[in-house]
Amino acid sequence: MNKLEQLYPETPSPLKHSNLFELLVAVLLSAQCTDERVNKVTPELFSQANDPFSMLTLGKDKVRKIIRPCGLSPQKSKAIIELSDILIKTNDGKVPSNEAELESLPGVGHKTASVVLSQGFGFQTFPVDTHIHRLAQRWGLTNGKNVKQTESDLKKLFPKSLWNKLHLQIIFYGREYCTARGCDGRICEICKTCYPKRKKPFICNK
Repeated sequence: MNKLEQLYPETPSPLKHSNLFELLVAVLLSAQCTDERVNKVTPELFSQANDPFSMLTLGKDKVRKIIRPCGLSPQKSKAIIELSDILIKTNDGKVPSNEAELESLPGVGHKTASVVLSQGFGFQTFPVDTHIHRLAQRWGLTNGKNVKQTESDLKKLFPKSLWNKLHLQIIFYGREYCTARGCDGRICEICKTCYPKRKKPFICNK
């Protein structure tokens, strides 16, 4: 925690957005895609549609064409249009601040909902993706074989008041120092500090 705070005292949202709907769409697009690529695609999308009403008017085909660089564009464009329609019909076009309601939307899983609640509403959540899952295992914070168990373990280890910030600090550190290919559990400072006697590359439990 001290090392991460030293390196990343500020934790701005990695996904560029100007409202809750933009955040929801950006997080949805980030599935199996880098934040960097999402941030290159969303300016064009949001310049044409940055709320459910205009997104529905834009239509699935145009959305699909714009978001194609993010991958999985047929599924993602369908989900964006469907969730826009649902938000209009059930919530006056507003993004809900309830986990269950968010997870009921097309294309929105637990991790996406957690990010929106964290970065959009300021709720203390600990979204765990495959990268945090891998790092938590490398650092001995969990022996979980899935992101659900890893999330549970991390929430037990760290104060709730720090969950939002730690989630992003771990992501930032992983991208810069403890990448999937750049560190095998014996190279970066945190890995070496946690396990100074580790001789063999660490194999993550999937």
